[in-house]
Amino acid sequence: PVCTHCLGSGEVLISCMGDENEEGKGGFVLLDGQSFIVKGTWERKPLEFGYDYWYQPYHNVLISTEWGAPKAFRSGFNPQHVADGLYGHHLNVMDWTTHELIKRIDLGPDGKLPLEIRFLHDPTATEGYVGCALSSTVFRFFRAPNGQWEAEKVISIPPKKVTGWAMDTMPGLITDILISLDDRYLYFSNWLHGDIRQYDITDRRNPKLVGQVFLGGSVCKGGSVKVTSDPELKSQPDPVYVKGQRLRGGPQMIQLSLDGKRLYVTTSLFAKWDDQFYPELAKEGCQMYILDVNNVTGGLSLNPNFLVDFGKEPQGPMLAHEVRYPGGDCSSDIWLAHTGVKNKM
Repeated sequence: PVCTHCLGSGEVLISCMGDENEEGKGGFVLLDGQSFIVKGTWERKPLEFGYDYWYQPYHNVLISTEWGAPKAFRSGFNPQHVADGLYGHHLNVMDWTTHELIKRIDLGPDGKLPLEIRFLHDPTATEGYVGCALSSTVFRFFRAPNGQWEAEKVISIPPKKVTGWAMDTMPGLITDILISLDDRYLYFSNWLHGDIRQYDITDRRNPKLVGQVFLGGSVCKGGSVKVTSDPELKSQPDPVYVKGQRLRGGPQMIQLSLDGKRLYVTTSLFAKWDDQFYPELAKEGCQMYILDVNNVTGGLSLNPNFLVDFGKEPQGPMLAHEVRYPGGDCSSDIWLAHTGVKNKM
């Protein structure tokens, strides 16, 4: 199980990936919202891969993403597994009423490992964004005038040429994205490069970068990685400290407060990948910190007064992953257009 949303019916829908042999298999499990008893699968036929999803009943659609086969990602990242077709690069468009797959949108070589997907919060909107981890791109998906769902690349993070790392080029690795409740800003994390970015998306097809801050990552000064060519930065970023502690790993899962002024960040992705790229997380635990957000003109800054160190937990060190905001948040609330009522996770 991966991603959970509550439905307007009171039921709970959970996305899944993989079968008993750890092969790729996407699908959804439907739970009773009171007893949490499994009612069955939701889809008519299994998908090739699964991961995140977003649904919009007003437009009779559910769109899901693809990570890969568990036998691949559970062993750590191996580029050969991408070449072997064990990772996804499609969006799966499902009919909300019939639960049937109506289209697979191939994102191609620029859309490898589409992970987190977000519709705009406006329930009448027919568009949203998806972050593609390995390609370090963001695609806008939308319903075209002919009624077909399509996708186009709108953001691309260039890789850095490096030495002292697993490969000679390092992708940003976009692992989480979200949209502010007013549908004005898009945020995402580059887990390997170590930065979080804020884009103004009032022009939906042409996002404008208005905020960026580096928070650790794999290319900090003083580490084993040396950047030999960088189309964006003139020098490698400095290590970052909060309350006297160096930030470990890179920014990963993010969550925005309802007023759009505080962005919460955790640093663990997946234990095997943490071990591979940030082994210090297993030894010392991950962290959570806050970015203060300028949601008027744009801008991000690290809050110097807040840090949760999961390495100090009684049974730690811990690898904290998801962030949820009490009372609803920007990555789980889905609004129903005909009533104005929202479903909450």
